[in-house]
Amino acid sequence: MRVKNTLIRLFVAIALLVPFGAAAQTSSINAFSPFTMYGIGELNTPGTLPMRSMGGVGVAVRSGGVVNLLNPAAFSAAPQKTFLFDFGLEGQNYYNAQRVSGEAKKTAYNTFNFHDIAFQFPLAKKLGLGFSLTPYSSVGYRIRGDRPYDPSDPVWGNVGRMHSLYEGEGDITEVKVGIGWELFKNFSVGIAAQYYWGSLDRTFTMEVTPITGDGNYVAMKGMDKYVVSSIKGQVGVQWDAVKNTKRVLTVGAAFDFGGDLNPEVTKKIYVNDLVGTVAKNDETHLPLLLPRQLQAGLFYQTAKWSLGADYVYQDWGGRNARVEHTAVSGPDKSSFAVAYTDTHTLKFGAEFTPDRYDIRHFLKRWSYRAGFRCGAYNQTFGGHRLAQYAVTLGIGIPVKQWAVSGIDIGVEYGRRGYNVAERIGLVRQQYVKFSIGFTLFAGAENSEYWFLRPKYD
Repeated sequence: MRVKNTLIRLFVAIALLVPFGAAAQTSSINAFSPFTMYGIGELNTPGTLPMRSMGGVGVAVRSGGVVNLLNPAAFSAAPQKTFLFDFGLEGQNYYNAQRVSGEAKKTAYNTFNFHDIAFQFPLAKKLGLGFSLTPYSSVGYRIRGDRPYDPSDPVWGNVGRMHSLYEGEGDITEVKVGIGWELFKNFSVGIAAQYYWGSLDRTFTMEVTPITGDGNYVAMKGMDKYVVSSIKGQVGVQWDAVKNTKRVLTVGAAFDFGGDLNPEVTKKIYVNDLVGTVAKNDETHLPLLLPRQLQAGLFYQTAKWSLGADYVYQDWGGRNARVEHTAVSGPDKSSFAVAYTDTHTLKFGAEFTPDRYDIRHFLKRWSYRAGFRCGAYNQTFGGHRLAQYAVTLGIGIPVKQWAVSGIDIGVEYGRRGYNVAERIGLVRQQYVKFSIGFTLFAGAENSEYWFLRPKYD
């Protein structure tokens, strides 16, 4: 009966959380960055919280107690007669700074949303299945601007001051289902299907404050809506190069095939009068490709230490030749060309658990994590690459002695654009993320074996 009650509670929780997570993805609360004005927005850091707290490493992580969202080959590590469920929440504080005409401009914004819902379980001996629902990218910004005074400007001379407002929100969500199989001893392969859906909304409003004429001027508003629905695939491998009772060294790699998002775009321009007169209404499809992605990494484990390093390559630039331009700004009426570019990312992480079997000292059973990630943003502005990095810390708290189930807490500090912001006038961004994750494991640790019919009840 206890097994049945636990199982019922879990599936009720999933039934409640999945619609909440999907609904939350339609708002702008996952990101607040002016860099999300272009393309599909800011990419979310993949992985469950234990891996994100180690800098995001994970392509070679192989554990029956962690759902690996980076490499489907890891699903083969699911122990028999077990079920592993993971749920994560994430809050972020964005701080943006920019110098405009010699004056410092600053803004801050807080967001809060779910990060992942995931589970894995065995299908047969050495064969496991994994599922995850995660945000892939997010758009969120709100920018106001005034047209600088220029006596030769016909708008200023004949109409008056013009105000502009740029707003955007929305998300693209990834659903992933994968299977991992230990093909040979210590060597596993995996394959996964990924489905992307969501919508991104961008608006531009222009208002005029008349200083001449009869004052009969109304605002113009433009709206772009991108609707995404696409499928792509992923394959992965893992090999335990060293495996004995004292240490394990795992080598892992994963390849994403990429694919055409082919978003359906609706573009409208209308007069913001009482009836909202439509001046233009077009529907088209935008050629926008997700990158091919190659990940490779190492993960080393002993009784106390876990150390990992990953390299990630994404060919954004080679598959997306389209170029956009920022709005005209400054006395020289300049603008930046915005284009996708290939990226190279390095990740490093470590975890230390003093003694997971200590029965007297609770803190010695905790896991302490740290990591570092560096690379470049996937878009250039005026040909300039935006450097970015993140530093992560976290702890894992077991819910009871010798338990796999636990609570994870993590924090991440990151910066973007610091290398060129002051020189070319772009926004300098920094953020802090606070995360909490819950892992529920059913198996030998709590004498519950789900999906197994007992002989006696």
